Amino acid sequence: MDLIAELPKGNRRALARAITLVESTRAQDRDAASELMAQLPHDRQALRIGLSGTPGVGKSTFIESFGLHLTAQGLRVAVLAVDPSSARSGGSILGDKTRMEQLSRDPNAFIRPSQSQTQLGGVARRTREVVRLCEAAGFDVVLIETVGVGQSETMVADISDVFALLMAPAGGDELQGVKRGIMEIADLVIVNKADGDLKAAATRTCADYAGALRLLRKRSGDPVGFPKASMVSALTAHGLDEVWADIKALRDFRQQSGFWQTRRQDQDQRWFDQELHFGLLELLHSDPKSARIVEEAREAIHQGTRTPVRAAAQILASFRKT
Repeated sequence: MDLIAELPKGNRRALARAITLVESTRAQDRDAASELMAQLPHDRQALRIGLSGTPGVGKSTFIESFGLHLTAQGLRVAVLAVDPSSARSGGSILGDKTRMEQLSRDPNAFIRPSQSQTQLGGVARRTREVVRLCEAAGFDVVLIETVGVGQSETMVADISDVFALLMAPAGGDELQGVKRGIMEIADLVIVNKADGDLKAAATRTCADYAGALRLLRKRSGDPVGFPKASMVSALTAHGLDEVWADIKALRDFRQQSGFWQTRRQDQDQRWFDQELHFGLLELLHSDPKSARIVEEAREAIHQGTRTPVRAAAQILASFRKT
């Protein structure tokens, strides 16, 4: 199958095969993936929305409800769900398509689960490439669900245009427990499960987050009132209209102010830095001589004859001499 020819047509099989190619760690596939990415059309851009939240907050339920809300308006939606990988086996459950049963059957939706593997930041290493592939396939909105919430989850901001943080009502000291770093990058704090017995608690929690967001300094490139907090019920779809209106308002303001393009350019620069970082590490371990030096250093650390800092400094010094 000619992936370059089929992707712009919105061929779902071609998109799935292209994603498999760019996520492959085989050396022979990396060259083909690089060539594929270089030939992608650059005139297609989707709205990239990053979503994160604490476990049990209802991310999958929200994404399905929100995705169906968007497809009902004629939009094509791609969902990139990143699952945490086991540190022991390297495997992941990858059950997001099962949890989003209705959305997975929608012809205007595409759901792709990926493993985070050893990548920190709540995303998989190749998530950026997958986003570009979805844009090339003609999707209007790309939803990026991260593995969880924490200080390292801020990398999703380097991939998305708008970042939303989902929270649960009646969280007690959860407001204090959320890392300040992720609160500072969130464009929207969405309190989910605002229905039934939890509606009153959701109202109070939303007010707490709104107050906390007002204490944070307003970021350049944001309209008045952002970042902001709102309530939704993924089960009843209540509040989804407001969330989508907020996202569009933020997008329109940033595009008109020029912040949108600047943000994308900065993201590409950090993408380059990341690829350079990982590429240098791969070269270090793939070169037999370098790999032997690294293993000798590991053994010295294991024996206690060299500290980790000293061992790393000596290896770096040897490369500066060459």
